[in-house]
Amino acid sequence: MVKTKLIEKIGYGFGDMSSSTFWKIFSYYLPFFYSNIFGLSLIDAGVLVLITRIWDAVSDPMMGIVSDRTNTKWGKYRPYLLWVAPLFSICGILLFTTPDWNYGAKLVWAYITYILMMTVYTGINVPYGAMLGVMTDDSNEKTVFSSFRMFFAYGGSFLALFLWEPLTNLFGGYTSKDGWFWGMVCIASACFVMFILCFLLTKEHLKTVSTVSVGSDFKSLLSNKPWWILIGAALCSNLFNTVRGASVAYFFVDIIGPEVYLSFFGLAFLFYAGLFLGIGEVSNMVGVALCVPIANKLGKKTTFMVVNAVLMVLSIAFFFVPSTPGGFWTMLIMQVVISIFTGIMSPLVWSMYADVSDYAELKFQTASTGLIFSSASMAQKFGGAIGGAAVLWLLSGFGYNTEAGVGAVQPESALMVLRWLMSFIPAMVAALAVFVVWFYPLTTERINEINDRLKQIRAIE
Repeated sequence: MVKTKLIEKIGYGFGDMSSSTFWKIFSYYLPFFYSNIFGLSLIDAGVLVLITRIWDAVSDPMMGIVSDRTNTKWGKYRPYLLWVAPLFSICGILLFTTPDWNYGAKLVWAYITYILMMTVYTGINVPYGAMLGVMTDDSNEKTVFSSFRMFFAYGGSFLALFLWEPLTNLFGGYTSKDGWFWGMVCIASACFVMFILCFLLTKEHLKTVSTVSVGSDFKSLLSNKPWWILIGAALCSNLFNTVRGASVAYFFVDIIGPEVYLSFFGLAFLFYAGLFLGIGEVSNMVGVALCVPIANKLGKKTTFMVVNAVLMVLSIAFFFVPSTPGGFWTMLIMQVVISIFTGIMSPLVWSMYADVSDYAELKFQTASTGLIFSSASMAQKFGGAIGGAAVLWLLSGFGYNTEAGVGAVQPESALMVLRWLMSFIPAMVAALAVFVVWFYPLTTERINEINDRLKQIRAIE
């Protein structure tokens, strides 16, 4: 069995600290940026998010195939952290650049920069995710690596979300183009450094060789029942997070209000979207820490179902919280609890993908780790695409007004759908996730059998 060092787990965490920092800003603030800062209509912004994310999702398996067949002195997947990191940061800055052009030209610019960003994101994040399958051969250790990954990811996301509005205010204001541009320059620079640290501190311990054709890899993937089920479950998980997250900026502007303060032991502090989201990221970190002991006790499948059942109940309860000082505190507390449970979900899903990869290697005799992990990224992006577009289109369909600027008075129908986007709609998604994972066949006993058999045939350094 491969023995890994603590520094490798920390190094692996830096990778998702970088990519998740970008991803959370894209998921939670980009729809608001396009509609309220950049100047796109809600319909155009929704189509842009959907088309770009679908392309991004479709490109994931391509990158998975390429990385599966890459061989360097640094391994299969790790080199891409070094090669793609500079482009990752540059494209992020371009994405939040608002040129002073007419509407049509700006729309073209938005498509070009968003597609470039998501393509580069695929180029670095798919190999990064696949590294989990070749860093250790122990299923429980993979859960530990996943937990480090998500702990660092939520830490980076917390800093980015908590500081985003102060950063934009520092460079010109939350409603200014310059504020968003220079805020992203700061974030992108930090992300570049974190990916380089990930490259320097990690190592691929397992050598896997794909000995079959690309067509055979795809055929095996499509015949992989656990993969299909996990794709559906992961899609629901990402859809849950994206719908809630992408609605928060609108929710605070139009329902909470811009000048709401909470009192704590005589101290007053502003209750704003970045605080709400940032506290959620810290709470996610608590959930990540709880994932390993809970999953080891209950099993991964049972843990997934219990967590989503709780998320369903909590989301429904959120709808009935009033917009009063006491209600605002209740919202914050519920955000903490909901985020703890979504924090449990994140490393759990990635660890389950590693188990599906082992299942595929044993059943189909093909090392398609990159392809399988690319499908995990694909599910994440489809969830983001559907969730982000749905938020924008629902707001548009219920009369949300962007023409009057940030803070305009909204019709009651738009306010009602905002409340649904934070409550009943995520609850329905969580209920669907419970139903889907009920059919997942890789129990703890089955995973242990697979690992025992693979140890006999794998070549380990």
